[in-house]
Amino acid sequence: MNLLVIGGGGREHAIIKKLKENPEVEVIYALPGNGGIAADAVCVPQIGAKDIPQQVEFAKSHGVDYAVVAPDDPLALGAVDALTAAGIPCFGPEAKAAVIESSKVFSKSLMKKYHIPTAAYETFSDPAAACAYVEQCSVPVVVKADGLALGKGVTIAQTRQEAKDAIHAMMEDKVFGESGSQVVIEEFLTGPEVSVLSFTDGETLVPMVSSMDHKRALDGDQGPNTGGMGTIAPNPFYTPAVADYCMKEIFLPTIRAMKTEGRTFRGCLYFGLMLTPDGPKVIEYNCRFGDPETQVVLPLLKSDLLTVMRATTEGTLAQTPVEFSSGAACCVVMASQGYPGKYETGFPITMTPEAAAHTYVAGAKLEDGQLRTSSGRVLGVTATADTLPQAIEAAYALTRDIHFENAYCRKDIGQRALQAARER
Repeated sequence: MNLLVIGGGGREHAIIKKLKENPEVEVIYALPGNGGIAADAVCVPQIGAKDIPQQVEFAKSHGVDYAVVAPDDPLALGAVDALTAAGIPCFGPEAKAAVIESSKVFSKSLMKKYHIPTAAYETFSDPAAACAYVEQCSVPVVVKADGLALGKGVTIAQTRQEAKDAIHAMMEDKVFGESGSQVVIEEFLTGPEVSVLSFTDGETLVPMVSSMDHKRALDGDQGPNTGGMGTIAPNPFYTPAVADYCMKEIFLPTIRAMKTEGRTFRGCLYFGLMLTPDGPKVIEYNCRFGDPETQVVLPLLKSDLLTVMRATTEGTLAQTPVEFSSGAACCVVMASQGYPGKYETGFPITMTPEAAAHTYVAGAKLEDGQLRTSSGRVLGVTATADTLPQAIEAAYALTRDIHFENAYCRKDIGQRALQAARER
């Protein structure tokens, strides 16, 4: 089979490496891919992740049998719709279902209508009305841009002034373009966060191994928010009792609600949860695999990924075994010093073959056979083991075999999880 994977980051590299395990796979094309992905797929850098007409033409002219649309933007723009219409079966939701991520106003309204636990909220399309609401609501408060904003459209405002500044930046200064035309202002929740990715064909839903992301740039969960500095799986806060509650009160109600709304969701539905004193609540939905959660979840998948993906497309997930290892995984992100602020790129990357085998490349380009840094998040170094302490130790050992100038990583990935496990 010839496969097509749309996207070009660490998540896509993890997907591609897992798809390669299927002996029926002959060629995987990555549009656009990156310098590191080029070791595992045929990269087509001239076709971007949002260039849907060219993606369709490429798939048709290169005999693509199945496509995986990984990032949020092309899903929201209808890449799955266009490829499917051209006769290319796809993993991922249609645009009308991807709205569960591309519009926070939609997702919050869906949860309210179908009684799915989430934070109390109000939505606004007028900045003056939003600021007036902030004057009387409790703080801290969370301000969210309605649309996609590269994971940066959320402000946790500690004061009313911070909330107003966020409203002005999103709605008037248009720092996120039209994504900030509407905002959601919601109550600030407390508790451990859990990420749960799931496979679904619109009827059946199979949760993957739970994970814990580390968003802050610096050790001790300090510094600015990032796209993710590392992950571990499974998440010790996600107990069997919590999992049972989430399946009954959140996961299944969500896919049933989407079907009722005429927006049947097929693909990977990501649940960002907070385990509050009042029980688990949804912080956000994503319409695709998370990054860097994918880099710890897929290495623990024992079943064949392509078989499971095709089952979501064909509506046969209920008859398809999906099995995960009972072990643990840790991913340590190696970033450019200064990320998510100002940083330099273009530095050569060297690593041992063993380290390369366990590394997912997020931001690197290939120049004359040399891999060089090209973004803030550069590599996701992942290890699996029987236990979480072993996985953490192995991941950090691998990072010591990887070198590039201005390399930076957090030194405490997984420590919060280990502490939670000790206290249980």
